[in-house]
Amino acid sequence: MSDIAEYERRIAFALERIGRGVEAIKQRAVTAEPEPAPEAMPEPVFEHVPEPVSEIASATAADPAEIAELKASLEAEKEANAQLSERVRAIREKQDTTLNAMERKYGAAVRAQEAAFKEVAALKQANAALIAANRKLMDEGVAFSDEALMAELQALRAARESESSELEQIIAGLDPIIEGATGEAEDA
Repeated sequence: MSDIAEYERRIAFALERIGRGVEAIKQRAVTAEPEPAPEAMPEPVFEHVPEPVSEIASATAADPAEIAELKASLEAEKEANAQLSERVRAIREKQDTTLNAMERKYGAAVRAQEAAFKEVAALKQANAALIAANRKLMDEGVAFSDEALMAELQALRAARESESSELEQIIAGLDPIIEGATGEAEDA
């Protein structure tokens, strides 16, 4: 994106120089008097300036063929600038569309994750309440049976599995960050 901005700046600079050169040639043709030495022009920003553009400041007589060539060059630069502007606009539209789509997907993923976390929290609370009730019944000697022990064991396993799943999600979320940091460290 910064390359396009740089190209636009260069094209605008070249167009400005061409315009100044054309005006200088027109003035010389009208006055037909010798002029003092032209003002010092800044060095070109890039190396591929066409020869007629760099010679505009040193031209002594108005040549209709040269003026026509400069006008054609000016039109070509304007066309190139218009094409670049159109490409920049298209790229910006594509970026905006992509960004909006990604923001919507991210929002949906965040909402789904929040809902899943609420559900997990509710299940953990229910499991904890079940375990506490089973312990109380077993302590009172009311429900000391294999079924009660198995239910408590299954509840504990489900809690551990839930915690394991949460840890896997956290690790999966951290993996891209770690890979990015590793990639940056290798590039440096």
